Amino acid sequence: MKKLIIFPFNGNGLEALSCLQNSTEFEFVGFVDDTPEKQGKHEYGFHVYGREAFNNFKDAMVLAVPGSPTSFQKRNEIIDGLKLNENRFTTIIHPKANVSPLASIGKNVLIMAGVCITANAKIGHHIIVLPNTVIHHDSTVGNYTLIGSNITIAGYTSIGEKCYIGSGTSVINNISIGDQTIIGMGSTVIRSVPSQSKAVGNPSRIIP
Repeated sequence: MKKLIIFPFNGNGLEALSCLQNSTEFEFVGFVDDTPEKQGKHEYGFHVYGREAFNNFKDAMVLAVPGSPTSFQKRNEIIDGLKLNENRFTTIIHPKANVSPLASIGKNVLIMAGVCITANAKIGHHIIVLPNTVIHHDSTVGNYTLIGSNITIAGYTSIGEKCYIGSGTSVINNISIGDQTIIGMGSTVIRSVPSQSKAVGNPSRIIP
């Protein structure tokens, strides 16, 4: 079994840990987090280390899952700041996710339970897809993007890099969402959204 470190100790990290239940591929070593107050032995039995763990467990793979609606545009800085060889990053797919063998999945990707990714979809690197989301055929998701839960992304749709797509959103086919864009929860996106935008509503509209 491959040893695994999850960074950081946050909600995404705990959800990633739940994806490892009964795993025969990974042995969980612990979390890494920069907050001293979080470090040490946790009440649930796992350990939270500082960054020295990356060197102390040199053979461990890493899943880095930082990010929130307020920090999603800095995910690349946070992950790149770990200064890890790209070959140390791994991808975790929950056993109850359904990923087509014709889909392309990058490195450092977390795909949670109930997710369905269909044929020819292309998921980049450093991406999180929360539970029960469907990404249809021939769609693409750019690097460092966060995809919420219960989202439907129709076919031939392009989502850029460093985006945040809020839970409950529906995205029509054949449109694009530009880089560094946030889509509010429960939105219905029926037309393309330019880069560095905020869009909310049903149908969605761009807001300041």
